[in-house]
Amino acid sequence: MTTAIARTGISFNEFINCYGDDKNYELIDGELIDMEPTGLHEQVGAFVSRKLNVQIDLLDLPYFIVHCCLLKPLGIATAFRPDIMVLDEAALSREPLWTREPIITMGTTVKLVVEVVSTNWQNDYARKYEDYEALEIPEYWLVDHLGLGGKYYIGSPKQPTITLCRLVDGEYQKTILHSGDRIQTPLFPDLDLPCDRLFTLAESA
Repeated sequence: MTTAIARTGISFNEFINCYGDDKNYELIDGELIDMEPTGLHEQVGAFVSRKLNVQIDLLDLPYFIVHCCLLKPLGIATAFRPDIMVLDEAALSREPLWTREPIITMGTTVKLVVEVVSTNWQNDYARKYEDYEALEIPEYWLVDHLGLGGKYYIGSPKQPTITLCRLVDGEYQKTILHSGDRIQTPLFPDLDLPCDRLFTLAESA
């Protein structure tokens, strides 16, 4: 769950100085966002992360997963804190802030971002979608295990949905998955993850 608290007009530098080490907050257009994930939210994120780590190890890729790292999009007063971010170790030398702060500023460093959709779903489906696309991050997954997103994004009737966004010619092409479908990606060719494995986590909660 993410909720906005009454604090606005915050610059990026002020946010880093005051909240950079606090994983409970991110910044959107100068507005401080209080991130209050539920236990299920963390459970789903951990499950996806575990499956991705297995693929990284199997393929011996120079990637690693961060959970509390900040991502600075093109907006001057914005700092996202993705639920899961897969980084390319080889690209870190070009990151201007990395040696001092866990902050990513270049989309070329990021191989994949995963957001576990919460009650503040508008940020995931609209704002973050646009910013991740502008940064040219190759893949963005929206794991909407509770079917919270608006009908425009996940259809009607609303149901648990996973949206895979892959960058093609500078724009995201979306594939929407439901129960019975499987997550597959060219980033990890051996990954064949049933969506129901994620959805059943919500059902058992």
